[in-house]
Amino acid sequence: MTDPVVFRAVPGPGFAAGCTVSTWLQRGGLDVPVAHVLIGHAPSRRPGETAESVETGLLGMVDAMRLHPAADRVPNVGDRLVVRGPYVALDYGHPQFFLRLPAPGAEWCQHVAADGPVCLTIGLDPVPPGAGPDAVEAYLARVVATGRAYMGATSVRNR
Repeated sequence: MTDPVVFRAVPGPGFAAGCTVSTWLQRGGLDVPVAHVLIGHAPSRRPGETAESVETGLLGMVDAMRLHPAADRVPNVGDRLVVRGPYVALDYGHPQFFLRLPAPGAEWCQHVAADGPVCLTIGLDPVPPGAGPDAVEAYLARVVATGRAYMGATSVRNR
């Protein structure tokens, strides 16, 4: 017997607006620098929002972008970033809307524009808004170790 196929809807812009997004450029210990995008969600706070509904929304994004569990080999999920001047947006799978990334910084943008590697991660556990680098590092270690992170390699479209 096979497991049933589950189709999770891609969340709309209201859900995406509640996502927390962090970007950084990792240099140390790697052959080449890697730009990172981490997407999570703050603890549920809107009327009718629950931990389960937030996780379902994030998993809808995971499914739409074809991300794999972080413990697996990181798949190439296609060109999902759009850069227009200082603005960067992510095609997260919704047919009409993109997720605008907070200002990632000039060095991150130059790396991405030069076709440098980009690692996209969605974590299912709540991420407190405004988490600093140490908190993000601890968060990533925890969600990867517990199987609650999904990753994919992406790049810029429409060069």
